[in-house]
Amino acid sequence: MKKGRFSEEQIIAILREAESGKSMTEICREHRISSYTFYNWRRKFRGMEVAEAKKMRALEAENAKLKRLIADQSLDILVLKDALGKK
Repeated sequence: MKKGRFSEEQIIAILREAESGKSMTEICREHRISSYTFYNWRRKFRGMEVAEAKKMRALEAENAKLKRLIADQSLDILVLKDALGKK
C-alpha cells in the first residue's frame, strides 16, 4: 500500500483547523492538498482522536493480514481437493 505524506496526527490536526473556522480552500492551499483529499479525510477521520485513528489503522492492518491468511488457506483447500479428486 502506498505510504501517504501525512500521518494520522497531522490529518486530524488539519481537520481541526477546519473545525476552528479556517476556510477549506485556505487549508488546502497551505498544506498542498486537493479538496478531494480534504473531503476524503473528513469522511474517514471526522470526530476522531489520534488514539482512535491509530487503533483503526492497526485493525485495518490486522484485517488485511487475516484476509490474506484465509485466501491462502482457501487456495490450499482447493489444491488438496483437486489432488484427491484426480485419484
